Amino acid sequence: MSPAPDLTDDELLALDAHWRAANYLAVGQIYLMDNPLLAEPLRPEHVKPRLLGHWGTSPGLNLVHTHLNRIIKARNLDALCVWGPGHGGPAVLANSWLEGSYTDTYPDIGRDAAGMARLFEQFSFPGGVPSHVAPETPGSIHEGGELGYSLAHAYGAAFDNPGLLVACVIGDGEAETGPLAASWHSTKFLDPVHDGAVLPVLHLNGYKIANPTVLSRLPETELAALLRGYGHEPVFVTGHEPLPVHRAMAAAMDTALDRIAAIQHAAREEGVTERAAWPVLVLRTPKGWTGPAEVDGLPVEGTWRAHQVPLAAVRDNPGHLRQLEDWLRSYRPEELFAADGRPRAQVLEHIPEGRRRLGATPHANGGLLLRSLPVPALERFAVPVDKPGATLHEPTRVLGSLLRKVMADTAGRRDFRIVGPDETASNRLQAVFEASGKAWQAATADTDEHLDRHGRVLEILSEHTCQGWLEGYLLTGRHGLFSCYEAFVHIVDSMVNQHIKWLRVTRRLPWRRPIASLNYLLTSHVWRQDHNGFSHQDPGFIDHILNKSPEVVRVYLPPDTNTLLSVAEHVLHSRDYVNVVVAGKQPCFDWLSLDAARAHCARGAGMWGWAGTDDGTREPDVVLACAGDVPTQEVLAAARLLRQHLPELSVRVVNVVDLARLLPKEEHPHGMSGAEYDALFTPGKPVIFAYHGYPWLIHRLAYRRAGHAHLHVRGYKEIGTTTTPFDMVVTNDLDRYRLVMDVIDRVPGLAPRAAAVRQEMEDVRTRHRAWIRECGRDLPEVADWCWDG
Repeated sequence: MSPAPDLTDDELLALDAHWRAANYLAVGQIYLMDNPLLAEPLRPEHVKPRLLGHWGTSPGLNLVHTHLNRIIKARNLDALCVWGPGHGGPAVLANSWLEGSYTDTYPDIGRDAAGMARLFEQFSFPGGVPSHVAPETPGSIHEGGELGYSLAHAYGAAFDNPGLLVACVIGDGEAETGPLAASWHSTKFLDPVHDGAVLPVLHLNGYKIANPTVLSRLPETELAALLRGYGHEPVFVTGHEPLPVHRAMAAAMDTALDRIAAIQHAAREEGVTERAAWPVLVLRTPKGWTGPAEVDGLPVEGTWRAHQVPLAAVRDNPGHLRQLEDWLRSYRPEELFAADGRPRAQVLEHIPEGRRRLGATPHANGGLLLRSLPVPALERFAVPVDKPGATLHEPTRVLGSLLRKVMADTAGRRDFRIVGPDETASNRLQAVFEASGKAWQAATADTDEHLDRHGRVLEILSEHTCQGWLEGYLLTGRHGLFSCYEAFVHIVDSMVNQHIKWLRVTRRLPWRRPIASLNYLLTSHVWRQDHNGFSHQDPGFIDHILNKSPEVVRVYLPPDTNTLLSVAEHVLHSRDYVNVVVAGKQPCFDWLSLDAARAHCARGAGMWGWAGTDDGTREPDVVLACAGDVPTQEVLAAARLLRQHLPELSVRVVNVVDLARLLPKEEHPHGMSGAEYDALFTPGKPVIFAYHGYPWLIHRLAYRRAGHAHLHVRGYKEIGTTTTPFDMVVTNDLDRYRLVMDVIDRVPGLAPRAAAVRQEMEDVRTRHRAWIRECGRDLPEVADWCWDG
């Protein structure tokens, strides 16, 4: 492929004009609330009373945006850019305004002087827009408020998007984070045949908020070796003189795009299968480039002092005000904007048209591209249940068969992926490998299984990377599922925070179309981590999620196989949620037929009349409630013991599959009214609640209920070790015998006449402890227990 020709002088000047215009607009957003075109001398009242925003990274982002415009237009590319230094919001907003996509999205902010004034005033201002590249920013899929996720998002966007170029600007501070470091390995998973290309731009401006950055201080040979080790071929651009940097940047962009085209041609047309070394641009420019060189006698440009607002006292310090005006006029705005504020033709020369503008790409508004997922009829996969508890199945294994069909039915359209940290088979979902292997571009050995250069199952032992891949995939209009061990999904706590906040904001933006939900399947859960021990036992992700925006989060605890299928059908079809589904992979009793499971899941919480002795004609003496597969089994075993030993007792069994049902309806869309809650749980009778996770969460959800004083919750109390499955519930007081004792202790008047039953329950617990230490397995009456109600 012949190299691209050098820039002409006119092209060079047009690029520089666009870059200067973007820099001017970025500074104006940080500082000005009036006099946007400097039609009169700058006065203190033209300046915002609070100066917020980040200048230091903005000139570099403007440079990248300017040169992306050129290659997109010259090569007719579909492109998306992920802006890792998201606090450089002024730059991305400036470029969106220049290209017209901002006015297309917000018609009240026109591409003229009045619109420029509104653009400036609204930035980081009450009632305006955030200082980051937020959901409100056209063309964005990544806020960058928390650093480290940009490159994973970029690769997620590129997967199964063969015609898309995804540029990703990585700040050198962000490059120090663990999630970003792992994301470089995404080159081993990117299929040059079916996926798009990612062009990372490592922007080394030298400083974080107060310190130098690690990568900027590496010798170029060492940095190049690091990037080559990650699987990239670096292309360096270094400088501080604008016109030479423009020439170098244009040449670097052309070199990178030529390499990408050659890699894709070799894979798609010539059948080359060797893993390619994808290009990465390394851009070294000064922090706060073109800003004040010094302020109050201290160096600013090229130092950490340029990170945020270089001139902090403009309204009160006449010297700062003069410096600001000199700074703004240094861009020669009269050359860039007409008297009415419209950008001049030279500024717009290299801007793409229509949907090819970075602020207008539909890939950044994934709901525009989203298609319904072909989830097959559940009848094909449901397990037969003639009577409750007569059979056992591994719920996630059955779910794996359904997911295999989804994977097969999306083989042609390639818009469904499963991600997870090396646990697809461990979590019993290996049936999906019959429809798609595991994406893999690195070397293979004869002993490998299911590795596939074109696979759509993504496994890497970095939960951060899995999360970032899936978020990028969903945000660009596709579907997916994240399967993870329950205890270790906490690694992505901060990432899911950001995604939930993103979804909450987009729900209030009519131009943002709904995207497929982020679905977690958490298995290998706390109650069956008896073999791995204490380090693998933590059900607290549920607590973390339910602290978040109620309109976005959902938590489901299906108690058996058919309820898991019903929940899976629902979450795979849902939009704009974060769904957490906790289900076991070990053999579990089948309690409900498919029809009963669907009805139960639709209710979210309901009575299991067949499990209790409550005849429905009066309030029961006690309610045994449960949420989760193991707690459900223990409650049913306790109900059976109560039926056997205290047959006169009226016992109601309630199962909760949708945890948000416990909340008041005023607090969550799935919540129950007071009347509904009281009818189900009773306002004055004891409720013994066996819960999958930390017991205090149930108290928090139900604290406003009339019957809260009578609510007693058993759950995981952070007690665990390597032991037997049943000992896990005994040591946390969630076992059937403890639940029977709770009933006896809490039903008024029952304790004196049931003292012998209570003693028998305690004796079994004592015998259990001695038995497991001698035999290393659970008591036969526990291990062989079955429901015969």
